[in-house]
Amino acid sequence: MPHATRLARLAGWTLERRRLVVAAWLAALVAAAGASALLGGAWSADYATPGSESEAAAERLAERFPGRTPETVDVVWTAPRAGAPEVRARIDRLLAEAQALDGIGDGVRAAQAQVSPDGRTGIVRLPISASTAANVPHASGERLIALAEGASRDGIRVAVGGPVIDRAEQGAISSEGVGLLVAAGVLLLTFGSVVAAGLPLATALFGLGVSAALVGLLAAVLEVPDWAESVAAMLGIGVGIDYALLILTRFRAALAGGRDVRAATVEAIATAGRSVLIAGTTVVISLMGLFLMGLPYLYGVALSAIVAVLVVMVASVTLLPALLGFAGERVDRLRIPGTGRAPAAPGRAPAARWSRLVGRRPWTAVLAGGAVLLALAAPVLGLRLGFPDAGNERRGSMTRTAYDMTVRGFGAGAAGPLLVVAGTGDRAELTALARELGAERGVAGVSPPQVNPAGDTGVIAVVPRTSPQDGATADLVERLRERTGALVGGQTASFVDQSEITGDRLPLFIGGVVGLSFLLLLVAFRAPLVALKAGVMNLLSIGAAYGVVAMTAEGGALGQLVGIDTATPVPPFIPVIMFAILFGLSMDYEVFLLSRIREEVLGGKRTSRAVAEGLARTARVITAAAAIMVAVFGAFALSDQVFLKLVGVGMATAILVDATLVRLVLVPAVMQLLGERNWWLPRWLDRLIPRTEIEPAPA
Repeated sequence: MPHATRLARLAGWTLERRRLVVAAWLAALVAAAGASALLGGAWSADYATPGSESEAAAERLAERFPGRTPETVDVVWTAPRAGAPEVRARIDRLLAEAQALDGIGDGVRAAQAQVSPDGRTGIVRLPISASTAANVPHASGERLIALAEGASRDGIRVAVGGPVIDRAEQGAISSEGVGLLVAAGVLLLTFGSVVAAGLPLATALFGLGVSAALVGLLAAVLEVPDWAESVAAMLGIGVGIDYALLILTRFRAALAGGRDVRAATVEAIATAGRSVLIAGTTVVISLMGLFLMGLPYLYGVALSAIVAVLVVMVASVTLLPALLGFAGERVDRLRIPGTGRAPAAPGRAPAARWSRLVGRRPWTAVLAGGAVLLALAAPVLGLRLGFPDAGNERRGSMTRTAYDMTVRGFGAGAAGPLLVVAGTGDRAELTALARELGAERGVAGVSPPQVNPAGDTGVIAVVPRTSPQDGATADLVERLRERTGALVGGQTASFVDQSEITGDRLPLFIGGVVGLSFLLLLVAFRAPLVALKAGVMNLLSIGAAYGVVAMTAEGGALGQLVGIDTATPVPPFIPVIMFAILFGLSMDYEVFLLSRIREEVLGGKRTSRAVAEGLARTARVITAAAAIMVAVFGAFALSDQVFLKLVGVGMATAILVDATLVRLVLVPAVMQLLGERNWWLPRWLDRLIPRTEIEPAPA
């Protein structure tokens, strides 16, 4: 094949050695699974904010108070007389069993309990001996729940709360299975053939199996949160099916055009495979932007997702052509009646007629589309960044029950006390500091100072009047730091620090991701206006997604659809993770469409006709791909965790908006307005941009 690209040669090689390629993937799957079972690590994460005062307070506590961390397990009970001897005896039996569990500290007795002013509620806080709550075994959390339920009788009600209990109550996320079922249905409707629909699913499942095992190995050398596996799996399934769908569509079109199996496979990989590599690389670049945030737990999330994307990229251009070689002209076997109708000729397709309609009134399309996007994005102005507390958990859960009992007995601030760590063990000085803290505006109460065994450090628990997620609590943290000179830590203070640092670094993160993606598209299409337009369009669709997330977090009708019944702040890492994933995925559809338009232009057609035909040839596959991605990400809403619900809603919204309003209205309208200027490239820039060997040949 003259002028064969590397991708074309790769396609020919995998086709000729398809048995070897499939065997190699099977061996890789078995080897990765075996290595993960033997060497894989446990999920863990440190949610501390590097360089913050809350981290310094946590380190001082760990150093001066061995076995104590800012995180605790709260044991709360209500009774007619919470401090009665018989009640304390029962609580002591519970505490004795609890403190024998792995990851739970000891030395706490019911006699140390705080009792509410009305005498009906008591609370003690068990220290965590593990480095963080995330490292306490699930079995310990489940046992604590069972102990609380067993102690609740004879007029005494006991509940346990805190991060350990929250993790224990969150069941395994089954969203992957839901996403795969919906994807299978969309593929069957699109292709109308069981064989054709099965190829993208097989490719994605191979990639998912290998990447899941590799993520397990990654957890052995790096801190990886437990929810990173779900994010990586959803991303791998979504892009894996999308990439295989694009290549398979091009393969079937080539077969229908009279090419043999080898020529059709080579054409599909050399053209659609190129788009897959560009799109996947853009996703990887976007995910690498998470390293700019300086939050260690995001490193594990980023690397897990990058591994998933890279594996399915490789599977799409190696495993899939091998499977196409086995299927050959039988790719449309086992047809389903009434589905998979042959597409109309490009010029007569509905998408082409729509493109011509948009082309006749491009300014109307741009203004109308822009107005809708801005309307969707408007609620982002009221977006409240912060961390949800246990009051945002589902009603009836153990965590929510413990929170409600604590708030009723001691006030909203008791659910998130601040820990003031002083560099002195002098009792008189600590007593004076406690009086000063108690007189501060916004403080509901102060515990007696505790001194470490060495007698050189003291710690005082401060209970705010407002809840952990209230803005007034963040203001109190700042005032205490300014006026006392002591270290103010605890989980609430840690959340305040992380929100502040995330906001400071967000512009750097967004600028880095957008800049690198612009450079990649510039090299791929050699058209600065096209690359700039792609970046702007993606920012608009992500802005719309942020607006929908803000509306969902308000807990109104939209929030209640996904199980959020009370207003909740949006954790600051959610916009970061959403941007990293969505900017890359939005580029996928941009690359799919622009690659086909560019191919038509290189074939000698004017831009107006190339846009219409490119849209007509890709509309069906982009619609199917978007439907799959919306289903896969929308399945996040099934999670018990509020932040995963918000991530799922936001990403599904962005994909839906991007594949409809952006790709069907704004992109063709803007390209029609620019005309041949879409491909303008100054000579000096032409000399600087490297020429890639994977540029498509003329159509």
